[in-house]
Amino acid sequence: MTKKKKRANQHRKNEITRGIFEVLEKEPNKSFNYKQIASKLEINDTEGRNILIKRLGQLKAKERIREFEKGKYKSLENKILHEGKIEVTARGNAYVIVDGLDDDIFISNNKINRAFDGDIVEVLVKPKRKSNKLEGEVVNILKRKKNNFVGILDLHKSFAFVRPTDHKMYTDIFVPINLVGKAKDGEKVIVEILSWEADAESPTGKVVEVLGLPGLHNTEIHAILAEYGLPYHFPKEVDHYANKLDTAIKEEEVSRRRDMREVLTFTIDPRDAKDFDDALSFRQLSNGNYEVGIHIADVSYYVTPDSILDEEAYERATSVYLVDRVVPMLPEILSNNACSLRPKEDKYTFSAIFEIDDKAQIKSEWFGRTAIHSDERFAYEEAQYIIENKSRDISGDVSIRGKAYSVSEEIKEAVLTLNSLAEIMRERRMNAGAISFDKLEVKFNLNEENEPLSVYFKEAKAANKLIEEFMLLANRKVAAFIGKQKPKKTFVYRVHDEPNEDKLMALNGIISKFGHKLNFNNKKTVSASLNKLLEDVKGQKEQNLVDTLAIRSMSKAIYTTDNIGHYGLAFDYYSHFTSPIRRYPDVIVHRLLQHYLEGGKSVNAESVEEKCKHSSDMEYLASSAERDSIKYMQIKFMQDHKDQEFVGVISGVTEWGIYVEIIENKCEGMVRIRDIKDDYYTFDEKQYALVGERRKKVYQLGDEVRVMVKDTDLVKRHLDFSLLGKA
Repeated sequence: MTKKKKRANQHRKNEITRGIFEVLEKEPNKSFNYKQIASKLEINDTEGRNILIKRLGQLKAKERIREFEKGKYKSLENKILHEGKIEVTARGNAYVIVDGLDDDIFISNNKINRAFDGDIVEVLVKPKRKSNKLEGEVVNILKRKKNNFVGILDLHKSFAFVRPTDHKMYTDIFVPINLVGKAKDGEKVIVEILSWEADAESPTGKVVEVLGLPGLHNTEIHAILAEYGLPYHFPKEVDHYANKLDTAIKEEEVSRRRDMREVLTFTIDPRDAKDFDDALSFRQLSNGNYEVGIHIADVSYYVTPDSILDEEAYERATSVYLVDRVVPMLPEILSNNACSLRPKEDKYTFSAIFEIDDKAQIKSEWFGRTAIHSDERFAYEEAQYIIENKSRDISGDVSIRGKAYSVSEEIKEAVLTLNSLAEIMRERRMNAGAISFDKLEVKFNLNEENEPLSVYFKEAKAANKLIEEFMLLANRKVAAFIGKQKPKKTFVYRVHDEPNEDKLMALNGIISKFGHKLNFNNKKTVSASLNKLLEDVKGQKEQNLVDTLAIRSMSKAIYTTDNIGHYGLAFDYYSHFTSPIRRYPDVIVHRLLQHYLEGGKSVNAESVEEKCKHSSDMEYLASSAERDSIKYMQIKFMQDHKDQEFVGVISGVTEWGIYVEIIENKCEGMVRIRDIKDDYYTFDEKQYALVGERRKKVYQLGDEVRVMVKDTDLVKRHLDFSLLGKA
């Protein structure tokens, strides 16, 4: 049978299937035999009648219709269809998450019906059984999450298969030999699914890109990006468009802005930063108060609506920060040049300017487009040096980590005053119920070949917190400025819902094993006890575990036009205004703010909400890719430490083994239950523990254990440990 005939045959089957449901559901109290259904559907050919009879038998077997009596069919009495997102588990079963339903719908692996992880599906819910668990069957795939998958090519003489590396992808993809392209056997490739015929075991696809040999650094980094559908280069036409932009600073344009070029201005960023999208200006006013400007790169001046540059930035929605590189949202001509607030250069900015007294009270505010000139670029370490040596004379040349730079008394006083104001604002925020998540960031020292030489941890110090507080101030005040206007105006908010109580109770159960507890009296005591917990575990063996579990107990922050406040920051109004180089929602905020400053009417909320959802989804993909790149580099680092014994903390317990996080470098791997040979262990869900049947030895969440590397797999990103015993 030709492909064309197969497609026609499948189309006929689908038409007849839909017709069966239409007939039965139109008159749910009546039963029909196949002749009556055929008559209503005007099927009068032998082939059509045969398809109809076969489909009736199949639908009955799948419990999608019922046989009322021999040969007579009716629609299901309590047919419940829901639309939702399917999440496939590593074991092949799945759950469908439906908005508005308290419980997810369980889908056994034989009822997934060719849906892939993340697809939007229609699911038929079955009557509840004794377990009282919602169960169902996928009856329709409404929207594929993606059609491109990363995998290893198995090349044969006249055909090929791609074995996807995604452990949630349960089928290989068949590739005709003429669609393999230049890919070679064993290479890692990106394959696009073209079709999945009804009678085929596997979908058919074509190789669209060769990533390289598995295990090579660039192959694996590009594979991580491809797995999440994230690009690693710009289309030529986008680069061409960006490179033709006029990025010169024009006095005519400056005249339309508030000219701040004569005010002391500087940036404070990580030492290795290439884009500087925020700067602070500072001067003391004649009344003794301070004028503090938070100046943000005016990306929206260059990235105009509906241009190909804007379309590309929207699709990306965020820069992606991998362990060895940044995949920017904007081409380099903008991200590292025109929009980067580099020292000794005039720049266009969008600013929030405040008059603040010495008690950090806001006396006045102003928002609008400006022009600035950055006088100095500080790394966090340099600003920290000024803060830590505030009582010493550090004017003149100073050497920090071998780098000499000059600091004036004026800049020193500005940094110290801003730090003092930031400390007051932070204390006020914490007292209002904000939660302090200062989780350690794992970083690597890499050589020129991107081999990890060592692991270190990035910790937020006073200089980091200084910048954080003023960015929070700008974000909060911009959101409140628009959010409080009457009539209500459409805007982009960064919201964070209250944590789920069940998750907090589960967290409390885990931390109690370390001697900590949460106070559930009210919202404020929950926040205060969370902060106490995070402070108490600092420097303790369980810090990273508790930090991670506490973050997981929180709701996810998202972008939306529906403002519900930000629980974690204890703000009623909050937005993202301060990073338009790397976040598309900030670009939207700049555009909306300028529109309203010019007296514009409220814009269409539905369109903005769609952009918010896309930005939230892309942010999640980017953060997942970032985590995977760290995991990859941790495994690469551990490859060279196979003969070394480490002390770690049990960070997770499952029915198939325990996860152990090494204390000194935060690398996490698994000890499989089958590899623990001194007893037969079973999983005790209540204790978060593995318990030996004969000796009753317990390996519990939070226990310190000794491990060695058993196996490292860069391709699958697996790290396996051998358990040597308790520490």
